[in-house]
Amino acid sequence: MGQQKSLQELSDIVRQFCEARNWDQFHSPKDLAIGVITEAAELLEHFRFQSDEQALALLADIRIKEEIEDELADVFFFLLRFSQRFDIDLNKALQRKIKKSDRKYPVEKAKGKNTKYTNL
Repeated sequence: MGQQKSLQELSDIVRQFCEARNWDQFHSPKDLAIGVITEAAELLEHFRFQSDEQALALLADIRIKEEIEDELADVFFFLLRFSQRFDIDLNKALQRKIKKSDRKYPVEKAKGKNTKYTNL
């Protein structure tokens, strides 16, 4: 495998890939958001109608796991491209969102529960 790359390095790779193909014209916020959801739906296709046990079995199959990894990479690609095109720092955005979620879901109320914060 290749060496680990930073989020910025990965974003630069995506930018270079897209710019070499003159794809900026196809990468509006709407189009990139559609790309994220389309690729996420393709990821979901692997698990639709599967029990938890069946889903885990899929991940144990090397060929299917690679397909799932490819779909995750496609989602990641669109997230990186969106953030790169429209100057969004995903690192800062995630840290900010975790802080917000920490306030909404304090450990003492949310631990072991999957209840929405408004119902805790």
